[in-house]
Amino acid sequence: MLDRILNKILRLASTSMSMSEEVWFKHANPRSGWTRFATYPFLVLAFWSRAWIGIWFLIPVAVVFIWVWLNPRVFSKPKSTNNWMSKGVFGEKIFTQRKKMEIPSHHVAVANVTTLLTIIGAAILVYGLVILEIWPTVAGAAIAFLGKVWYVDRMVWLYEDMRHIPEYKEWLY
Repeated sequence: MLDRILNKILRLASTSMSMSEEVWFKHANPRSGWTRFATYPFLVLAFWSRAWIGIWFLIPVAVVFIWVWLNPRVFSKPKSTNNWMSKGVFGEKIFTQRKKMEIPSHHVAVANVTTLLTIIGAAILVYGLVILEIWPTVAGAAIAFLGKVWYVDRMVWLYEDMRHIPEYKEWLY
């Protein structure tokens, strides 16, 4: 049951980004991946800004969400994909399409754990932002970020395990 819930969450996140093949390859640009990671503190700050600017906090929140959607679209296709971040994006692409091609079950189990860790961190983060308390906000952000980094690292491993497949092999250059 937990697996189905986590799969629905991942599918919703993937669908909301609505990335075409071209966008996936632009997102494989390490600058895209790293700048998305760098967005985490800006998202937290945007929500926290309600303490200073009231309802106007919705403007920085909207700007951050627009950037998150635009990010994989504004970068060019990478000159090389032989790096950690590009392989992480490729692994994530493989993972989101696992209904089309079976992947080793240990990758699904760990992806579920890392996604659950990210969700737990995000829940603590949201709690901290709602009550405007620094420690749950920082702890939640750290846990969510750790879960996301671990997830991407596992997606690198997934790509490495699957790159012998001709379609995936040509992604690496």
